[in-house]
Amino acid sequence: MASASFAPLRHRSFALALGSNFISSTGTWMQSVALGVYLTVTTHNAVWLGVLTVAAWLPALIGSPLGGVMADRYSRQRWIQVNNLVMAATASALALAELTHHLSPVLACYLAVAEGLCGSASWAAWQSLLRDLVEPDEVLAAVSLGSAQFNLGRIIGPVFAAATLALGSPGWCFVANAVSFITVVVAFSFVRTPPRPRMTTRLAILSETWEGVRASWHSRGCRNAIAGVGTVGLLISPFITLVPAMAIDVLHAGKVGTSWLVTAQGVGAVLGALTLPALARRTSRLFVLRASMLAIALAEALYSQAPNLTSSALALVLLGASYVGTLTGLNTAVQLHAPAFERSRILSIYVLSLSLFYPVGALVQATLAHHVGVRTVSLGAALAFAALFGALSFFRPQYWHEMGPTPSHLTPAVAD
Repeated sequence: MASASFAPLRHRSFALALGSNFISSTGTWMQSVALGVYLTVTTHNAVWLGVLTVAAWLPALIGSPLGGVMADRYSRQRWIQVNNLVMAATASALALAELTHHLSPVLACYLAVAEGLCGSASWAAWQSLLRDLVEPDEVLAAVSLGSAQFNLGRIIGPVFAAATLALGSPGWCFVANAVSFITVVVAFSFVRTPPRPRMTTRLAILSETWEGVRASWHSRGCRNAIAGVGTVGLLISPFITLVPAMAIDVLHAGKVGTSWLVTAQGVGAVLGALTLPALARRTSRLFVLRASMLAIALAEALYSQAPNLTSSALALVLLGASYVGTLTGLNTAVQLHAPAFERSRILSIYVLSLSLFYPVGALVQATLAHHVGVRTVSLGAALAFAALFGALSFFRPQYWHEMGPTPSHLTPAVAD
């Protein structure tokens, strides 16, 4: 079972790209934890956590479609490098402002806009690159390993952040993030992919984006996954934003408690990412996807009512595993059903769905949490998602099956 999960690592370019992204993910999570702690300690207002999430994610409304068009037209590796250079600059500016005592919540949000724009613009290029780096029957494992590296960074990053915050200021976490972006720039100079036809027509961002929208709509597998990830983003994903508020204001566990909760989610996510592809081969992608979606509702409900830091962390391990199982399953459906010519643009619409509904959900839930409490809001979100899952399974079971069958010429060895 383990060999199926790690098979993509035999490809040198994939291993190199994955390794550099892991370093970047570690830096990103160091910065994320440090910023969450900074905003919570300085404001004690969960609304700022929601505002920061909006600032970081809503730029994807522009960045994601733009990135999809550029990644379908030009070298995906070079596009990733350009965006990582800009993100290195924004992280450096954040570090300089904090270390010179000029950082404010408003400035942090402005810089998050710039970083979010470039991050979303490069994400579609990275995701669409996966199918060029591995064999067709390794796509699910490659997507899972991509999630694993991100969530392994979620484990290690908060640990490094906790140590850095204990010894110094959040600014040094931002410095580490800037260095991690430079690592990606260097590594992708050595990533090689098979040649692909270049578009020779004149660049037309709006019309090419619309072509991607139409292609995603006509593919039921892509359309269902895009709607699914938007629903998850609206109801479930905001728990990530509210972790500092839960740790500091509800559990009274302070900065260290925040790091431990983020790490617990990462542990669960890595376990899920490394084991679920093998389980999918023994059962099916759809079985793992449905089980994961049911489990996230249960796990968030348990997390919302956990009485102490230990039980909260245990609930987040389950939530992390089922969350990554859900997103990996939906992402893989898009990867396998998207036509090759529009792949980057369709994947950009997928991330756009998450990038739109997650910050909206985060802002709404953070605002409600400020008035009625984090526990109440989290429980309500879990119950709402469970109700939608049940209604979908009962009234429209074909939703799942439309994401399952995969064109035989693309993925002959993937179990459905």
